[in-house]
Amino acid sequence: MTVSYRQPGLVLTDRRFTVPLDHDNPSGETIELYAREVVASDKAGQDLPWLLYLQGGPGFGANRFIGKQAWLGRAVQDYRVLLLDQRGTGSSTPANRQTLPLRGGPAEQADYLTRFRADSIVRDCEAIRPEVTGGAPWTVLGQSFGGFCTVAYLSTAPEGLDTALVTGGLPALDAHADDVYRAAYPRIERKVAAHYARYPRDVERARRIADHLLTHDVVLPNGYRFTVEAFQSLGIMLGGSEGSHRLHYLLEDAFVRTPGGPALSDAFQEQAQGLLSYAGHPLYALVHEAIYGQDARPTAWSAERVRAEFPQFDAAKALAGDEPLLFTGETVHPWMFDCDPALRPLRETVELLAARTDWTPLYDPARLAANEVPVAAAVYHDDMYVDTAHSLETARAIRGLRTWVTDEFEHDGVRAGGPRVLDRLLSLARDEV
Repeated sequence: MTVSYRQPGLVLTDRRFTVPLDHDNPSGETIELYAREVVASDKAGQDLPWLLYLQGGPGFGANRFIGKQAWLGRAVQDYRVLLLDQRGTGSSTPANRQTLPLRGGPAEQADYLTRFRADSIVRDCEAIRPEVTGGAPWTVLGQSFGGFCTVAYLSTAPEGLDTALVTGGLPALDAHADDVYRAAYPRIERKVAAHYARYPRDVERARRIADHLLTHDVVLPNGYRFTVEAFQSLGIMLGGSEGSHRLHYLLEDAFVRTPGGPALSDAFQEQAQGLLSYAGHPLYALVHEAIYGQDARPTAWSAERVRAEFPQFDAAKALAGDEPLLFTGETVHPWMFDCDPALRPLRETVELLAARTDWTPLYDPARLAANEVPVAAAVYHDDMYVDTAHSLETARAIRGLRTWVTDEFEHDGVRAGGPRVLDRLLSLARDEV
């Protein structure tokens, strides 16, 4: 049963679908997918082409827009839009510390989670497309990890695509996770340097907070163990258009005076725990490195291992001298599963995923080289989350792909730039520019 409701200028309809957990076993166990259909109210009765939106992540449900926010207002001028909660996220059979024990122990949970990568997400899309579009191909807009899924879509089921649009999400086709993170740490360092150039007083503020965390045992109100490595991980904000400013506002009033001396304020701790907790998106931490697994090599906590090659990120060493503290970025580490109450019960599960050696390829270079689907991609000039060089190499490997390389936006350009970004990509794909 579908339920429709209205927001200003829009009609929204809840859609639910049943798909196989394992598409190679279509008669086996099933899971539920949730998606929100969105159409302009003055076009609700029209036969419009469909645009499927694939959210970034992994592990995040589709945006819960209010009205015609970001790119959505431009999309509904031409399309009926489907905002899909990818499997395991949002309202699509969630996978988290509460639900995963239904699978059994850590081994069973890890086996289950191997089916939550781009290949399974694409097969979900193809399973529901006939019901949604009547069998017609649709346009796909993939943001970040959603772009990874879009390239997997072009590799495995291009017949389902009318047009493919990617924003900040062209993946390396054959890079191991080590290659991804080895390229990432220098980008992160550049973003930190740019932040300190913008807000010079934050150098001392960050050092003071880090020193406090190295010398005190701090537990946040939600039970999160607030270590210096956790504090450094707040640098993940620096890849967004407003991230540097948000980090600055977080740091500027971190301490208050108390009878026992300076302490981290309740307000600071409240904000920090909201930024650090994976309670709302645990799949991000669980399968983040698994999305790069494509061969017999384990990911083996790649970001943690590669970090050792960049000693400038060691907080204790930075504080022992006069170097600024370096924040980190989009990396997942073993200590997160010790610190975060939402992840602690899943430590054994993620260890098994990190050791796994039976990953299958996600992309087909030969098929991409023969691509016939119109494709356009926004590549951000110094994207902190997805390496620009890797993205451009992949762009060259996909026949007919047209790129828009820009430094006007950060990784969240499809949100910050909204209609302009989508309009530019549609024009490129249609060969109008």
